[in-house]
Order: sequence, then C-alpha cells, then structure tokens
Amino acid sequence: MVNVIGLGYIGLPTALMMASHGVEVIGTDYNKELVETLKAGKLTFEEKGLDELFDAAVKAGIRFTTEYQVTDTYIISVPTPYDKFSKKVDPVYVIAAVKDVLKVCPKGATIIIESTISPGTIDRHIRGAITQCGLEPGKDVHLVHAPERIIPGNMVFELLHNNRTIGADKKEIGEAVKKIYSSFCGGEIVVTDIKTAEMTKVVENTFRAVNIAFANELAKICRHDNMDVYEIIRICNMHPRVNILQPGPGVGGHCISVDPWFLVGDYPGLAKVIDESMKTNDGMPDFVLNRIYQIMKAQGLSDLSRVGLYGLTYKENVDDMRESPTLQLLASQRHHLASPLKTYDPFVKKDVVENQFHDLDAFLDAVDLVVVMVKHDEIRENQDKLKDKIILDCHNIIDLPGVYHI
Repeated sequence: MVNVIGLGYIGLPTALMMASHGVEVIGTDYNKELVETLKAGKLTFEEKGLDELFDAAVKAGIRFTTEYQVTDTYIISVPTPYDKFSKKVDPVYVIAAVKDVLKVCPKGATIIIESTISPGTIDRHIRGAITQCGLEPGKDVHLVHAPERIIPGNMVFELLHNNRTIGADKKEIGEAVKKIYSSFCGGEIVVTDIKTAEMTKVVENTFRAVNIAFANELAKICRHDNMDVYEIIRICNMHPRVNILQPGPGVGGHCISVDPWFLVGDYPGLAKVIDESMKTNDGMPDFVLNRIYQIMKAQGLSDLSRVGLYGLTYKENVDDMRESPTLQLLASQRHHLASPLKTYDPFVKKDVVENQFHDLDAFLDAVDLVVVMVKHDEIRENQDKLKDKIILDCHNIIDLPGVYHI
C-alpha cells in the first residue's frame, strides 16, 4: 500500500493514477474540507481528464483520510514555498510531513519525496529530522526523491508519458520505487542518487525560465526601438539551430517562477545569469502596466476603470492562479493607489479580486481597453467580440487590425 501525503495539484493526480493502475492507495491531507469533498466524490480543482481518472481510482478502491497510515511506502507531495527575500526554499511542510510519517511508519519503510526541493535539502534537513527521532536513514527508513514532472492543463497525459527520475541512497531501493512508478509511467525512469535528482528538477525549470527571460528581454529591446519582436523571432527560428520562445506578460505557476530562485539563494554569486533572468521575468507585469499607460495616452483614454485584464490564471485553460502575472500586475498597480482594473477569467468561478466579472460579454461591455493576459481558448474563439475594443495582446494571438503588443 502507498500512502500519498498531500492531495493538491500534484499529489491528487499521482494518487489517482497509481490507484487506477492497480496500486493500493490511501490519500492523506490535513485539510478536512478537502478530504470530505473527495470522499463525497467531487474533485477539488479542474483538470483535463481528471474526472475520468478520479472515477477509475474510486472504482479501484482509493481511500481518502486526514490520518497517516501504517504502510511500507509513503509519497510526500506537499508545497515547498520559497522566501522572497532570501530566495531559499522553505522545507517546513516537507519536514513536518516526514516527522508525521515517522510517528507511524514501520522500520524499513520508504519515504518518497515528490515535492520540488533545492539540491541538498534532504541532506541538510530531512536526514537530521530522522536521526532526531532515533532512527538511522538507510537502515530504519529509506529516503527517495522522485520529483514530479507534470504541468497543469496536461497532467494526466504527462503522468502517463513523461520520463521520471528516481534518486535513492541504495540502488535496490531506487529500483523498487521504479517498479511502483512503472505501474503507470510509460516514459523512461532513471535511477540515480538523491542530490542529482534534486538538482535535475530545478535545472529543468531553470533552463525554461532563462529562455523565457531571453524572449522577454528581446520584447523590451524591440519595444524600445519600435521593432516587431514576433517577426524577428519568426525569422530567427527559421535557422536550424535557433528556437526562441515567445515573450509574455510574466511567468507564473509554482515551478518556473519559483524553482530557479532556489539556485540563486543557495549559490549566491554563482547563479548570476539565473538571477538576472528571474528579475527580467518578474519585471514583466510592471512592463505590461507601463504599456497600458502608454496606450491609454496614445488613445486619449484617462479612465483606468475602463481598462480590463482578460485572464487571472497563470496559464491558459486551467484554474490555477499561483504566482499569476495578472495578480502580480494588480499588486503593482495598488502601489500606485489607483482603483483596481477590471478582470475576468472563465476558469475562476469565485471572486478573488475587486472588480471581477464572471461573464465575458458583461466584462467587455464595461471596458474600452482589453489586455489579453492569458491565452484561453475562449478569447481565441471570440475575437469577433473584440472588434470595437482597443486591444493590448500580450501573447500575439488576436488576429485583428490595430492590435497593440508588449
């Protein structure tokens, strides 16, 4: 039996996937309301294909509880926030989960940490937590790091097909964990040491963050000299060894916008390119806000209340708002003591900010300038409704004359 600890964006799909592929699974979360919702047969967030996976897991016998279980295998998938000042990971939730597991687990149990952590976190924090309980890592309890590699909006597919990394102190433990993941994972599963596994996950997201920053910096350069960044990128990408990404209004989510800071915080003075890249990405919401002011001036608009931000989530076609560029922009705007801009997002059903709309037509009727912050399918499919609007398209997806870009 596998006890999955933490039933959020990563833990829940992982638990459902294992259960639906023949692994006996009990999911544990301290949030009683979340657990009761799952017990009632309802999901706690929207995700393509998750409803069907949930039904299959329930039929296979998955259970949900707030209690830690006595078993031989645990998967810890709890949040790992970072300190925005020190730029270092805060492993407090992982440490707490490990300590709670140690209260119930039998000797010889394996604790698999899926939460994204900075290189050396297990050495610095987790091993000590185990020895403080009078146990010996590698003998009384086995540690494994198996970082998740999925993205909201495509979780089910990526759980089935993405390659995985298993980091373990002992090869035989790594191979045993590999068998568990092989129950559903069709990708290649590599077994390595723990610190390498920690580093590879952070490096993957850092690679993407740096390349996004390059595209965003190009956008700023081109805007300064009135050049078309999208045309320039299109032509450059015709080169067989060039693949420049597209610029955007910022970087959100709990991976690319966070993980690279772990390296900046842990290796000060060494991660200079990463540091500057993250600052570039973090500065994009302010850049978009300045573009709004520029466009208002050019169009003779003076009323900020007639400006609307389309999209509150951090990426298209999901309901995940973690580190959303739109929320970052609104926070920056509040520093200017201006009334909040109007917002709308088809995937955000509850009020999370002021002046939030829940109907596209009502939102468009209330604004003159529409800022496309998120490229949801809805806005792509309803471009005809924007014909009479001033548009700032932050993703180059609106095919109408006179559209402004970042």
